[in-house]
Amino acid sequence: MNDALHLDDRVSEPGKRAAAIMTVVVHVLLALFLIYGIRWQSSLPAAVEVELVSSVPAAAPRSEPKPETKPEVKPEPKVETPPPKPVVAPKPDIAIKEKPEKKPEPKPLFDPIKDMLKREAEQSNKDKLRDMLAKEEAASNASAAANASSKSKARYVDRISAKIRGNLMVPPGVSGNPEAEFRVNQLPTGEVIEVKLRKSSGNRALDEAIERAIYKSSPLPKPERNEDFDRALDLKFKPLEQGTPN
Repeated sequence: MNDALHLDDRVSEPGKRAAAIMTVVVHVLLALFLIYGIRWQSSLPAAVEVELVSSVPAAAPRSEPKPETKPEVKPEPKVETPPPKPVVAPKPDIAIKEKPEKKPEPKPLFDPIKDMLKREAEQSNKDKLRDMLAKEEAASNASAAANASSKSKARYVDRISAKIRGNLMVPPGVSGNPEAEFRVNQLPTGEVIEVKLRKSSGNRALDEAIERAIYKSSPLPKPERNEDFDRALDLKFKPLEQGTPN
């Protein structure tokens, strides 16, 4: 009998376990239901509006939509961009070769004889140049003096000839314009001491008239400069000549 009780306890233990598990599961589900049920009841349901229509109106005919006119888009003017400038590669720096420094030339040894000869040659050249310049200056001065003397003497002879012409009486019957030449000797005071005919005009009366005019003009005019005085003067005359006699 005891063995039968023990057997019933063994048989009832698996049933108790299953019942216990089911009980736990039911309690868990009940707790979850209560939690979510309370949350659901706390949030009010959203109101739903329902519009009752007696009859459904006939659908209006669809009008085809008009094609939209797109505004004309003017093409933007093309801006010509200048072509890119070619990139010039920089020239590589050329290494400048440094010139070798020139060594100073050795100074020549001082030679007193050569130095003396060099100085003498330089002095000689200077003296020659000085003499040449002095000669050129003297020649220029002489030419200027001769020119001045020639002009001064020409004025002196012109004054003498003018005075003689003032005393000349041309005789009648002289044809043409013959020329006569006389040598006149005078003193420094201008007094005429001698008149010689060197070239006749071919008219004796004219020659004698010129000679008388020379003596009548004594004393002759004096020169502006004493060095222009000439004791013997060669004078040429033409009866119709109005300029300076030669």
